[in-house]
Amino acid sequence: MSHNFDILTITGATAGGKTTLAAHLALRNNGEIISADSRQVYRGMDIGTGKDLGDYVVNGTPVPYHLIDIADAGEKYNVFEFQNDFFEIYSKLKLQNKLPILCGGTGMYIDSVLRGYKLISVPPDEKFSQKAENMTDAELISILEQHKHLHNISDTSNRKRLIRAAEIALYYAKHGTTETEIPKLNSLIFQVEFDRETQRQRITQRLQERLQSGMIEEVKALLDKKIPAETLVYYGLEYKFITQYILGELTYAELFTQLEIAIHQFAKRQMTWFRKMEKDGFVIHKIDGHLPLEEKLSIIEQFLHS
Repeated sequence: MSHNFDILTITGATAGGKTTLAAHLALRNNGEIISADSRQVYRGMDIGTGKDLGDYVVNGTPVPYHLIDIADAGEKYNVFEFQNDFFEIYSKLKLQNKLPILCGGTGMYIDSVLRGYKLISVPPDEKFSQKAENMTDAELISILEQHKHLHNISDTSNRKRLIRAAEIALYYAKHGTTETEIPKLNSLIFQVEFDRETQRQRITQRLQERLQSGMIEEVKALLDKKIPAETLVYYGLEYKFITQYILGELTYAELFTQLEIAIHQFAKRQMTWFRKMEKDGFVIHKIDGHLPLEEKLSIIEQFLHS
């Protein structure tokens, strides 16, 4: 089946039901899913990243997915590696006449493949790291904001990530991005969205469910595997706050409150990123999250087949 676009993208803020929608679309349209989630790449980080692998089974049929569980927890997978891995899979799917469906909420990852800018691997800059130790967070964020189209500032609450992000931004400012040929993709993009109040409720409810279904035990297991606490803190959100709770730095009540606030802020940054993509010229079709699944599917399929 030939389309007048290269790839279908399903995005939206966290806890929006993107995966279920993408999986149903894939099954009905000879598609496979390429995940665009910067933390679901890690093995053993399942509950905290929302890796609901059951969502990839539709009516008993498994839907093929890619770029989930491809790195060991403790590694630091990045957007440069994502871009390379994505295009390798994308090319294979195209050869097999499959519909590639990019699904996830990491705006930087989505942007990096749809916009077609080629990233280069950035070596650590010891000199800058030392200098950055004496800079305030505000100073580091201002460096990022001057070059922010080149780096994901999804978690500026973590000092180490912030320093590394600023380092990368400065490297690109100095060296530019390489002009390696990278296909510019024409994507049909859909964003599942809820009103703010519903989104808040969904996030809170999902956080309660995850805490009850073993998320704290998951982080304990990672620490038992000798993954350094500071690496888990680096991964942000659930891993950061639960690690602090396990280390006795937070009470359970503080863990819940602070993590809930952090996830709401993260969802807000996700939406800001998608709005920025629209400003940059991407057409993003909004899908009301309240609609029944069948209706969402038929809206998207009308676009697919028109």
